[in-house]
Amino acid sequence: MDIPRESAKFWHDPALSNLEILHATYITHSFALHIHEGYSICVIERGVDRFAYRHNVYDASAGSIVLINPGEPHTGGAISQEGWTYRGLYPATDLLQRASSELVGRQRGIPFFPEPVVHDPLSASLLLDLHRALEVSDSALESESRMLWTMAQLVLRHADDHPFLPTISVERDYIKKARLYLEEHYTDNVSLEELALHTGLSPFHLLRVFRRTVGLSPHTYLTQVRIRHARHLLLAGMPIAAVALNVGFVDQSHLTRSFKRTVGVPPGQFLQVRNFVQDKHGRAI
Repeated sequence: MDIPRESAKFWHDPALSNLEILHATYITHSFALHIHEGYSICVIERGVDRFAYRHNVYDASAGSIVLINPGEPHTGGAISQEGWTYRGLYPATDLLQRASSELVGRQRGIPFFPEPVVHDPLSASLLLDLHRALEVSDSALESESRMLWTMAQLVLRHADDHPFLPTISVERDYIKKARLYLEEHYTDNVSLEELALHTGLSPFHLLRVFRRTVGLSPHTYLTQVRIRHARHLLLAGMPIAAVALNVGFVDQSHLTRSFKRTVGVPPGQFLQVRNFVQDKHGRAI
């Protein structure tokens, strides 16, 4: 059994109201009583975090979500030598207020989470995907879309004043405009705000309608468009690194990760298979 070691990686995202992000393993470290100006939203990946909050003591085990409201004193620490590993997001209040307001299409107050520990696999999965994306992705569309969608789901599922989510219709003309815009600007770092402004829909409504109509999120659709163009350029003989830059990826490794997730093999192996088939049969597949 591997013995965990203490480690902490901290960074922030200026594009998301200077969102603070932490991925940490703590063994002996414990947090003194402290507060955050914004929210503290954490997913426990391993071990158990024991913390004092609002005159009670809570244990958050692996898979659970810890929701601490702004300005609320709390502690944190391990209950065993195993320690605990978690991924934390510390969004400003305006991010959650915006998500809450976009859910219903009107201005709402700052959300309050009554339960500090919740067990919700769907929300935990969304938070982990968001956290991991913020660690590696340079896509404004992906970061903004994942952030808004995930925070909106947390508010919808766990805030004390559950907003009523209005029904949506399939608005094909709006989505046609959104798809065409992504296909024409696939080399750009398109933002969610930019795409929403072009279509005339609010950002969250755009996400809902796009998912309902296309079956993909806008940032996933944009990646598919880029991969399609990358395949053509690779087969035309362009070097992989040049292809990455020509289709809107930050670098070759970004292209490789996305290409493998979509095609099943990295670009280099994709070309080897194509060349083998052409050599063997004298034609392309």
